[in-house]
Amino acid sequence: MTTIAVTTWSMEQTAPTDLLPAVAPQGDVRVVRSEVPSPEFSRFLYASVGGDIRWTDRLSWSYARWQEHLERPGVETWVAYDRGTPAGFVELEAQDDAVVEILYFGLLPASRGRRIGGHLLSYGTARAWDLADRWAGLTPTKRVWLHTCSKDGEHAMDNYQRRGFKLFDTKVEEEADVAAPGPWPGAFPV
Repeated sequence: MTTIAVTTWSMEQTAPTDLLPAVAPQGDVRVVRSEVPSPEFSRFLYASVGGDIRWTDRLSWSYARWQEHLERPGVETWVAYDRGTPAGFVELEAQDDAVVEILYFGLLPASRGRRIGGHLLSYGTARAWDLADRWAGLTPTKRVWLHTCSKDGEHAMDNYQRRGFKLFDTKVEEEADVAAPGPWPGAFPV
């Protein structure tokens, strides 16, 4: 088995005023919360967004595991739609000590490079800051964090920095070099 060195950068915002919103893209782009926990839809988003960049950790999750995760208080999925078609998503998770993690964020390959990502990240980050407004019993958010890695899209780090996220940790680890699964063979343009 071959391995590759993967650099993981952890980034954070420590106040809502850290968020530097992107300009909304032209056209009919909307961001909507997926309020009904749907393992099928969430797995579709995960596989479609991450299929070409080696997101594999959740591919083996059972239906029950997806359902359990999505039903946890403070877990939200926000989906960007371009003219009614899913373009990408951001998944939030409330954690201890008034912290919210952006667990996943990304765009389907056909939606990349169209200014949707900055808008979706801005919107999702704002929803991380006001998460407690939608969930009784949660403490108002004091910190929003995420991690990105060298396997993610080429513009990911720049987008996070342009939205006001600051680096707080860097790690380099060897990982198994797995093929990008894609949602199905040949789905991504070469």
